[in-house]
Amino acid sequence: MSTSYGGRDAGGENEDVEADESEREQDARDKPYSPDEEQDRSFGDILDGRDEEENTHEEHGGADEEDDQSIIHGFRRVRSAEVASPSDGLELFVSPATPGLESPINSGSIPDDTPSEQESLRSPSAGSLPLARRPVSRTPSGALQPFERRFQARLPSSLLQASRAQSPAFLTPHSRQSSLSLQAFQPSEDGTDTPQPPWEVVRWTKLRKITGQAFSEAGKRNFGRPTYLAVSATIAIGTSKGLILVFDYHQTLRSIIGQGTKAAECGSITSLAISADYSTIAGGHSNGWIFTWELATPAKPFLQIPPLDRTQLSQQHPDGHVAERAILHVGFLGMRHTALVSADDGGMAFSQLATRGLGAVARSVKTTRLLGRYPATAPGSDHSRKPSSVLAFAPLPLGNVEQATDAMGLTALLTPYLLVIVSTTPIAQTQHKTPRPKEITPHSAMSGCLAWFPAVKLKATASQTEQDTSQTKLVYCWSNVLSVLDVEIRESDGPPERNKPPSLRFRPRSRWRSEEVIVAVQWLSRSVLGVLTISQRLVIVEDHTLRVTDTFDLLQKHIYHEDLFSRQLNTVIEQLDEEDASMHGVVADAFHMSFRAYKGRLFLLGFNDVAIGTLSNWADRLVALMEEGDFIAAIRLATSYYVGGGDKLTVGLPEDDDMRHAMVKEKLLDMVNASLKYTFGRAQDEAVMPSDAPLIQQLAEECFKACVSMGEVDFLFDEVYDWYQGASEEGTFLETLEGHVLENEITTVPPIVVKDLVTHYTSENRGARLEEMLCRLDPRMMDIDQVTTLCKQFSLYDALIYVWTEALSDFVTPLIDLLTLVKVVGESAQPEDETLTPYFVSAMKVFPYLAYTLTGRSYPSGKYIPDREATTAKSDVYSFLFAGKPTPWPKIKGRVLRTRGDGVAEPSYPYLRLLLGFDTASFMSMLNEAFEDPFLNGPQEQITNGSMVASGAPKRQASTSFTRQYIVSILLEVLAAEDFAHEDTIFRDMFIARNLPKFPQFIMLSGSSLRRIVQNLSSVPKEELADDCQLSVEYLLSIYHPPDLLSFVPLFRQAGFTRVLKSTYRSEQQYARLVETYFEDVENRDAVFDCIGDCLRPSAGLTQKQIRDVQLVIVDHARDLASISAVRTAQTLKAYAPNLLATVLDALDEDSQSQFLFLRTLMEPSILLEKADLQAPVDGRVVAEFSERYVRLMCSFDPAHVADYVGMLQSGDLRLEQVLPAMESSGIIDAAVVLLARDGMTHAAMDRLVKHLGTLESALTGLVEAASESPDVANTEEAAEDLLEAVQKYTKVGIWLCQGQTKASQQSRTPRPRTNPTWDVDERDLDLDELLWLDLLDTVVLMTKNLTAAAEYKSDHPTETSNALSTENIINTLRSTIQQAFTALLTSTTATSKPPPGQRLRLKDHHTFLHILRAFLTRASRTAPTLSDLRAVLSDIFAAYTYESSILSLSNSMLSSTMFVNVQLAYERRQKGWRPRGMVCEGCKRRAWGTGVGEGVWEAWVEKEDEREDERRRKQDEAGQSAGRSRSRGKGRANERQSRPQVQQSGGKDVAKEDSATLVVFACKHVWHRRCLEQKEGWTEQDRKTRRYRCLTCLNDGGQGA
Repeated sequence: MSTSYGGRDAGGENEDVEADESEREQDARDKPYSPDEEQDRSFGDILDGRDEEENTHEEHGGADEEDDQSIIHGFRRVRSAEVASPSDGLELFVSPATPGLESPINSGSIPDDTPSEQESLRSPSAGSLPLARRPVSRTPSGALQPFERRFQARLPSSLLQASRAQSPAFLTPHSRQSSLSLQAFQPSEDGTDTPQPPWEVVRWTKLRKITGQAFSEAGKRNFGRPTYLAVSATIAIGTSKGLILVFDYHQTLRSIIGQGTKAAECGSITSLAISADYSTIAGGHSNGWIFTWELATPAKPFLQIPPLDRTQLSQQHPDGHVAERAILHVGFLGMRHTALVSADDGGMAFSQLATRGLGAVARSVKTTRLLGRYPATAPGSDHSRKPSSVLAFAPLPLGNVEQATDAMGLTALLTPYLLVIVSTTPIAQTQHKTPRPKEITPHSAMSGCLAWFPAVKLKATASQTEQDTSQTKLVYCWSNVLSVLDVEIRESDGPPERNKPPSLRFRPRSRWRSEEVIVAVQWLSRSVLGVLTISQRLVIVEDHTLRVTDTFDLLQKHIYHEDLFSRQLNTVIEQLDEEDASMHGVVADAFHMSFRAYKGRLFLLGFNDVAIGTLSNWADRLVALMEEGDFIAAIRLATSYYVGGGDKLTVGLPEDDDMRHAMVKEKLLDMVNASLKYTFGRAQDEAVMPSDAPLIQQLAEECFKACVSMGEVDFLFDEVYDWYQGASEEGTFLETLEGHVLENEITTVPPIVVKDLVTHYTSENRGARLEEMLCRLDPRMMDIDQVTTLCKQFSLYDALIYVWTEALSDFVTPLIDLLTLVKVVGESAQPEDETLTPYFVSAMKVFPYLAYTLTGRSYPSGKYIPDREATTAKSDVYSFLFAGKPTPWPKIKGRVLRTRGDGVAEPSYPYLRLLLGFDTASFMSMLNEAFEDPFLNGPQEQITNGSMVASGAPKRQASTSFTRQYIVSILLEVLAAEDFAHEDTIFRDMFIARNLPKFPQFIMLSGSSLRRIVQNLSSVPKEELADDCQLSVEYLLSIYHPPDLLSFVPLFRQAGFTRVLKSTYRSEQQYARLVETYFEDVENRDAVFDCIGDCLRPSAGLTQKQIRDVQLVIVDHARDLASISAVRTAQTLKAYAPNLLATVLDALDEDSQSQFLFLRTLMEPSILLEKADLQAPVDGRVVAEFSERYVRLMCSFDPAHVADYVGMLQSGDLRLEQVLPAMESSGIIDAAVVLLARDGMTHAAMDRLVKHLGTLESALTGLVEAASESPDVANTEEAAEDLLEAVQKYTKVGIWLCQGQTKASQQSRTPRPRTNPTWDVDERDLDLDELLWLDLLDTVVLMTKNLTAAAEYKSDHPTETSNALSTENIINTLRSTIQQAFTALLTSTTATSKPPPGQRLRLKDHHTFLHILRAFLTRASRTAPTLSDLRAVLSDIFAAYTYESSILSLSNSMLSSTMFVNVQLAYERRQKGWRPRGMVCEGCKRRAWGTGVGEGVWEAWVEKEDEREDERRRKQDEAGQSAGRSRSRGKGRANERQSRPQVQQSGGKDVAKEDSATLVVFACKHVWHRRCLEQKEGWTEQDRKTRRYRCLTCLNDGGQGA
């Protein structure tokens, strides 16, 4: 059979079956079997040979360490046979061994001298690095806001890991790249054998004897070159001379099959298969022959199957392989020796069933074709066939449990395109088919491989009573994609039929994509796959997760491979389409003949040798590490095996936790013991060196992890701690213990270790960490006396409280201890600062302890105490704390804590007074938290008619009847004494004021008491307490409503309680004083606007007097309002008090900035506000008055916006005499020009503009002249740029002014006489707009001329300084300004604009430009007496003309180009015609065009095209004759062409055919036959020439029918 299947437990060659199918019995199938035992029996000689070789190497250490080393090397006995751990928990049936094939002890094999290069593809360790610890947050004591804080947990709720050192070696199981000892195992230069690293996942051994016989020169000469490898109970090697060499596991050549027979003449062996009972072997040859041989009688073939001659293919012939087609795959079906399946390189597969006979020739063979087609006999007839081949092929082997599929003969075939699974019995039938997956890497190498794993019986776990059976599965690979397919047998509804095969279900389970192309795959066990890639890299993959566990480089193995498929699939590769991602670029070589797996071993056939690889199990790896002396890595690896991490399936560990724990636990404990003995045994004879400290620390960490994982904490403290203590390394042990305690992994520690723990950490001054550790341990397992004594000795009060409360449920004793500290602190405290007392920090823990206990939580962890225990704890603590006199504890024979010295009488409530005198604020914060607990609700019968005793001394109550009322009464009594400061009573009243509104049904006080509390809170002793006191008064006044509330106003005002005053005035409806209070509140001044809005809105319901009072307050505080926000002031007054706008604005005379913002909010709210449209409109009179003031202020604060704002106003909104002075003083000439032009004073506006331009000219001229003397050139250039921008700006203003006047004058301009108008015009004859243009142009040109002259003068008379201003930019800018001005003049005086609606188009007077130009030249000639001076002016004018001409030419060319493109596109689209809406004629309803129209249309079209061709040629001939050219063409038969007959124009068959084929398509997209349309219209032949077609369909629908 094919060996593409087989695993460590199930066998790749059906090794776990009996010798014959007829002798299979059910009891034999149920026989349990250990795979390791079978492996030892089958491969013991090879492994023993390897061990003998390894034992020759030098052991670790010297002679003086022999005893210690023996401890480590004693683990050699931990072998896989002792462990007896099948990799998957399987039980397999094993047939009796064939005689003569048992494995001897001795072997000549040696370890391979070329260790594999294992890649580091291992996943990182599952464990994460420890987190760094954070400091525990603690709330300090203080008087500020004592009721806003809560006492935090002493320990964090989420455990934080402490950082622990980790071993630098073996953070993951060993790999070739992570090993620190790799260099010791590299091949030596002289080529001698070198041992492999012991932790290799796969240990390779060269089969030296087989290699020597098969690969030697004599062997190749006699037998041929090895070409195929098959492995079962024997090792079979096929050769190139058609022979089969059979070796046993002694590597002894048992037989040479094929010598002197027909097989030696049939070419090389291309496939081998061994039967399930190991008695028969089949071989396929390169010329198509198949032979089977019985190993007992190998002299002659048992069966021979010849191929078909190619000459038989052309006639009726039986099925079979074609001659000269190599048999690439062969396999046996089930237990039968005469049933085979095979496949050749031509893509054909067959099943052969031989009948029984008296010899190989006498037997007849029935052949059934399973796949493929015979080659075509006619040459060239098979070009359309898709070339194919069988890339992989394997029949389903038998498992150790009977299955319904055993008799079906399932066979899997993999082609370049499909995976096909067929059943051969009783008939050939396809069971499953799947195409090649799309995930394949594009243009990768084409390859295919597959392997079966049969159904096997699994070992029963401890929780199972019956054994389970695994499912049959198939792994198959295309290129780089690996898929796993499960085969399930469907249960039939009815009774099973005798001859009907079962129904199967094939379920794709998982898919994995490799980085490289996969060329071979084998099952190493039921859950482990061995994958070989095209680069000869071995990848170990787990089945269920498809996770890569290891990878090895086998390139040095020189694995045998052969090109078997490229010749058959060459045409597919040659037609490679780079755009088609499904195509392959090359065909990979075949490796299936050299990569085999059997019993968990890998066999490799190389070009020069044969090697076996053993997959190390978990015990082998641990032993190897221990023997190498790396016991830390061994313990770490064993711990990972125990917890189920790592690659447990790969190393042969079961998935069941109980089974795995039982297998690993004992060995792990032995390893820990041996490691400790080895490590500390040396330390007894020699001192521990500093270099050993990391090793000891790593060993401690691994021992902790191992013992914690196994739950062997007793072993950790009994054995491990003894070793560390004996070596004086208990500190290392205890610091390692810290992290595991903090992680709650260890909660029980023996008393002796606790004592050493306390001693060590206190000596290291790490008390906080020690307390945290003690609070994580179980106190019930501690020595209470010892722990409490140590905690008091080292002031570990958190731990002390934890022990008392958790171990003894005693909550009062810790309180007594803390009160004792409070007493000590109070007696020894310095008057300046009691926090300097050494016990102060510990004494302050009394408050969080009380807060936790009185709210039912455990201190310091914060966990909630069970209700029953919590109630008792609260009752005891309340009873002791609020006891009226010193109380003994325990109550029987307990000691009494006194708060005063000897001979001094104890006051009432001594313990309460002690705490209040220590820190009243912290006590009230604690009590505030305790009041939220329902325990203080008290018995229901104490509440009678909703009232209780409100004042006076409280009555004695039982210990279980503490209520809030009772506690408040005690506080009022105790803190009323003179020995408490006023500040302490403030804290008491703050506490009462805040809790009274929360619990009104439980706390009731008289009005006088509440009045005293309000008065006391209003007398603030410190500024820091003011806010807390005010908040407390607010709380109290929410439930307490005194009739004379206003009597408290002086107290509130003196204390600065503005929030209380606001609520008081609001409730008393004193709105004016309310607004004044908002002005006094410096912390919340912005709220005054909301207050004003609330008071003055119409819905507020204020009387007129109240409104007037509020408005008076607003006027009096106008400046205060504006200082808060002038914008919100304007908004608020505009919305609620518009009558105060002018008054408030006048009140802001001294603050012009606020006035400006105030007015901007009113006049232009869109600039400042997003919701300006929601503002109420303002009276028009006020707008007019505010506009002038707003413009004047704008001239100072936003001059750039003045012109824009003035342009938005209407004529008459501003008075010139009010705003012009401010505009002129601020230099805002553009706004002044706009105002003057709007009022009709256009000439005055131009005069102001010309004057300002003159000022700018003077400034520029002075700047140019003084530039050489300026020390700062950069500032000079910046000033020049600013002046040039101003010139350009005001020139544009002048252009705007002239254009507006020109537009207004054109409607009433009187035409001038036509008698030489250009040269007879005087300036006095010019119109107003023409004078404006003349003044503007003259000013700009004169400015340019003067500055040019100044620049030329400076250039002609340079100075010594180099800081000269560059005047070129100035001159260019001014010349461009002249061009803009003349361009604007030309546009305004020559263009024709669209007239207003209702008026006629009126052409402009084109002489206007000439008049202005003549007047300008006349004026220029006066100032420029020479032509050279005038030349520059004229050049600027002509430049403007040139610029306009260029722009017009460019625009015309672009317009013409665009129009041409659009017209051309429209024409082309029009020539395409219209596409009909449908495919049938609207008249006859027959198909008019498209598919199915008939041959008549085609014939008519052909005839029409012929007529057109004839007409074209006729015209060419006529043109040639008129030019005198001869119609003869020299060569050819041009005159022999005969014209086709013309179509008849009237009647006849041709005309009818033409009419039936001619279509009429309308713009409405309706289509008609021309004949149908003319018949509907009733046309004659004459009508066709004179009338137009119209769509009758649209006419019937009411359209125009165009």
